[in-house]
Amino acid sequence: MIGILGILVALGLLIYLSYRGLSVLLLAPLMAFVAVLLGGAPLLASYTQVFMPAMGTFIVQFFPLFLLGALFGKLMDDTGSARALAEWIIARLGQAHALPAIVLACAVLTYGGVSLFVVAFAVYPIAAAMFERANLPRALIPATIALGAFTFTMTAMPGTPAIQNAIPMPFFGTTAFAAPGIGIVASAIMLGLGLTWLTRRAASWSEPATTVAVPRPRSAKELRELGQGEGFDIGSLGDQRAFELPPLWIAALPIGLVILLNLVFATLLLPAFDTAYLAEKRFGAIGFDAVRGVWAILLALATASVIMAALNRHRLTSLKETLGDGANAATGPAFNTASLVGFGAVIASLPAFGIIRDAVLGIAPGNPLISLSVAVNILAGITGSASGGMSIALQTLGATYLELGRAAGIHPELLHRVTAIATGGLDALPHNGAVITLLAVCKMTHQEAYKDIFVVACLIPILALIVILIIAGTVGSF
Repeated sequence: MIGILGILVALGLLIYLSYRGLSVLLLAPLMAFVAVLLGGAPLLASYTQVFMPAMGTFIVQFFPLFLLGALFGKLMDDTGSARALAEWIIARLGQAHALPAIVLACAVLTYGGVSLFVVAFAVYPIAAAMFERANLPRALIPATIALGAFTFTMTAMPGTPAIQNAIPMPFFGTTAFAAPGIGIVASAIMLGLGLTWLTRRAASWSEPATTVAVPRPRSAKELRELGQGEGFDIGSLGDQRAFELPPLWIAALPIGLVILLNLVFATLLLPAFDTAYLAEKRFGAIGFDAVRGVWAILLALATASVIMAALNRHRLTSLKETLGDGANAATGPAFNTASLVGFGAVIASLPAFGIIRDAVLGIAPGNPLISLSVAVNILAGITGSASGGMSIALQTLGATYLELGRAAGIHPELLHRVTAIATGGLDALPHNGAVITLLAVCKMTHQEAYKDIFVVACLIPILALIVILIIAGTVGSF
């Protein structure tokens, strides 16, 4: 009983202190120590033999994705491509359709691989001007950006290069395009209900819209203090350079290349090579399916980044500086998430965790999709991180769920998509770093704007998850 209490205390403190702005890199091991001390396990051994190996394994598996994703996002930012795309989409849809225009602009950028933070910073000034002209309430700006950047393009859309869509691949032997039909249905629900909510909120707003101040550019130190959200290039923001934005085709080409090349590499090119060498011990003695999806995303991001840099060379004040800032921006999100994975591994090593594990696995016996969804969602909410919660769940129970899925006739692709979608619910609770940073960029408080963020980024994704669980239980994966 004391062991379970220790786990609950550690989790509660992790939520509270991360909400208060303490670094996850410090909090995760410290809270693991709290759980270990109350659970009666050896302290130093839990840190050096459990926490650090789990953290290191995550870095080994996924740091290249964080690195190339940050580089791609930095190039999209510094070349003006992200802003050019956003402005074009918003201009075409017009002021009368300000809400769907902002959502679509954010969705296109994040689905193409641009980091959430770059999207928020690039789109907010445009959204602020549009909301003022359309007399829309400024408190809806954060939720509008969140709907396009934090929801369906992060977890549900097949092919998205987001880390939340990449983490399940090694566990289930899948690609980024796993269960595309289920993903598209979930995306349609999130987008449709989200836009409906925002439109009705705008129509029923009782207070007149006020002038929205565009925030001044912030220093790297200020941005780091705002939040620690995964996938956010905090500290990597360059100044807003005054140059002519690239033409549409140059701005859109890298986005299209990431999506297309990801599919081509995963389904055509990589399977054509002889990868029997992966069975050798020096390469991990694994099957090709365990790395196919990750390799495809890496190659797609790398190729698109090289082409983007070549086409926009004259727009980059210093390619060396851009690449350096992008590389540095990858370390914070990667190590924050890895630290949460280490915390989860320590919790899983405690004897009391067996009781929790059995309770989770006992939810809806015979249907592992439901217990998997509950476990991932709760852990994402506890950690305030979609990728952190997913990683903890899969590191501790991934193999178990894969075996349960096989026994129940559930395809690994469906496990992948349900896992990814399940991370996009409770992860956006108030202590989430992405939420904190978005509100800071928009110069809003939780009291002013969080209610609508909760609806579009928490409540509606959970409803979408429930719907696809019902569909999966009826017709399976498609």
